[in-house]
Amino acid sequence: MGAQSVTQQAVAVAVAANLPVILWGAPGTGKTSAVVALGESLGLPVEVVVGSIREPSDFSGLPVLRDGGTWFAPPRWAERLARSGTGMLFLDELTTAPPAVQAAMLRVVLERTVGDLVLPPGIRIVAAANPPEQAADGWDLSAPLANRLIHLDWQVSAADIAEGLASGFTVPELAHGEAPTLAELTTSRAMVGAFLRVRPELVLAVPDSPDRAGRGWPSPRSWELAARALGACTHSGADEAVVAELVLGAVGEAAGFELLSWVRNLDLPDPVQLLNDPHARLPDRVDRLHALLGALVAHVVAESGAPVWEQSWTVVARVARSSPDVAASAARALARHRPAGAKLPSTMLELAPVLRAAGLLT
Repeated sequence: MGAQSVTQQAVAVAVAANLPVILWGAPGTGKTSAVVALGESLGLPVEVVVGSIREPSDFSGLPVLRDGGTWFAPPRWAERLARSGTGMLFLDELTTAPPAVQAAMLRVVLERTVGDLVLPPGIRIVAAANPPEQAADGWDLSAPLANRLIHLDWQVSAADIAEGLASGFTVPELAHGEAPTLAELTTSRAMVGAFLRVRPELVLAVPDSPDRAGRGWPSPRSWELAARALGACTHSGADEAVVAELVLGAVGEAAGFELLSWVRNLDLPDPVQLLNDPHARLPDRVDRLHALLGALVAHVVAESGAPVWEQSWTVVARVARSSPDVAASAARALARHRPAGAKLPSTMLELAPVLRAAGLLT
């Protein structure tokens, strides 16, 4: 798969999962037409908003009198998206937008609000920018705005362009065009959480230069984006290269490569196999136990049945014998998702100290 195909696939996965992304690439390389074509293929109306010709009031709204009060009226493009209930907002040329306009765009990306109008949850946000050194009168992207987006590099190759000119430019096809399931998201969040227990210094690493702050960097918010990207890739069956593109785009190369390497070497048993075989071998390392119990809790939540919930406590009890802190975290999660009619299993008697430490017994 070529570099441009990987990026196109990554954009498609992100849009399907409603993850905000930004495409970085030189002018004239087809970013806008690719995003518009993707929207058409997914049946999503696309509104293209060019930042360099907008004012802050185009995003914060114009004050007007309404019903005896002040209403910040949204622009027409926001009203069209709100009426459709679904669609794609494409914020183009972000780095040629003045800092005041970028600050106004921040609220759109963060709160999905334009003026006093809240955009429906089905609106996807995609942005594009030319590198500041290639943009006329360009500015670096502000760190708060950059940290809310997954950064993808848009590259073109002679082979891709030649193929497109000869037979037409293609749009990536997704095996699943919808968002990942709750179980997939819970599993990926547990995975990222287990990794951050091992590498707590990577939870937050604010860059010390404006150019690095304008790209992906680790923060609790961008780790959440990375976790959702992992869940979306699992759901869509994305290639490893696509997974890497999205994770590195969320938290940066250094932290992203560490996470991917750690995940690749986990080799965890399947939660279903673990529930069916009470003597299955458990991992020795604490980080793997965290990841394993996170996957187990995700499976139990997805199944939402009393028998599976009761059975899962056997695994938690086994982990508690060697790593009570790990078991306490899983016990809290299981207790929050106790199905109606589920009985307290006898193995919970062994877990009394763990449950007390988890705040579940007084």
